[in-house]
Amino acid sequence: MSVKGKRILVTGGAGFIGTTLCERLIDDNELVVFDNEHRNAMRYTDLAKRSNVRYIRGDVQDSDAVMQAAEGCQWIVHLAAIAGVEEVVNHPVLTMKVNLFGTYNILEAGLRHKVERLIDFSTSEVFGSYAYKVQEGDATSLGALGESRWTYAVSKLATEHLAHNYFREFGLPTVSIRPFNIYGPRQVGQGAIHAFIVKALQGEELVVHNDGSQIRAWCYVSDIVDGVLLALHKPQAVGHAFNIGNPRSVVTVYNLAREIIRLSQSDSKVRFVSMERPDVELRIPSIEKARSLLGYEPRIDLEEGLLKTIEWYRSITNQIPR
Repeated sequence: MSVKGKRILVTGGAGFIGTTLCERLIDDNELVVFDNEHRNAMRYTDLAKRSNVRYIRGDVQDSDAVMQAAEGCQWIVHLAAIAGVEEVVNHPVLTMKVNLFGTYNILEAGLRHKVERLIDFSTSEVFGSYAYKVQEGDATSLGALGESRWTYAVSKLATEHLAHNYFREFGLPTVSIRPFNIYGPRQVGQGAIHAFIVKALQGEELVVHNDGSQIRAWCYVSDIVDGVLLALHKPQAVGHAFNIGNPRSVVTVYNLAREIIRLSQSDSKVRFVSMERPDVELRIPSIEKARSLLGYEPRIDLEEGLLKTIEWYRSITNQIPR
């Protein structure tokens, strides 16, 4: 899909999904990348060298910096957040502050500068522990009070409501994206596929929590970028939330580990470790709404995506991000 002549603010643009999106947009647009470099995937690209990229190192909690970064932009894609189970469990207050205050600052900047479209990234975590073919209108889950595991989901669900109400009350053209288990090259943060591939390529044990029967639908990073571009383009996307994922690429965590060992031709073993905190046992999206309103269709199945990802990690063997 061709995008031309836009000035686009991408918060979290130096991250895994952000850099992949920026590479799709860079040829015919002007990009403002706003990031605190907590997870820097940009170092694996040439984006920083491009003349039509303005890079701003900043924090989305800084309202003045966000307002200045958005000046002159027609589109905003808000990816910046505290994410990753370990990060959230260890820093629940920071998670809430960054996700809530950061999104508020982005929405205010979008309103002030009269942007044409604002994409806010939410999460599939809003559906809780058991989510089978869940639709956007299905009941969401706040999780048990006191379980910091769900802090991220609570904060993201709140930002969805906030973004939707900025559309309803002020007419700001917002769209919420709920990504389902994204993976691919340059995934520098936490995540099962990242951890498994790094370990497999080094011949180390792959750690699986509990018995590994947890079920996930995995979505290759280029497929979620397709969804974002459609949500930016399609006028009927405004005011909606969309599940973006690949319900065909479903596997248990244990079998995912075994598949990565096989595809990487590793001699690693799987080790099972008990985990007491809550986990997501089942997560498979319905993407019928995205199909019907956006024309979205994931194209990369799991084996192809894993092979592409393994090859990328193998190509940077001496720089593998832990």
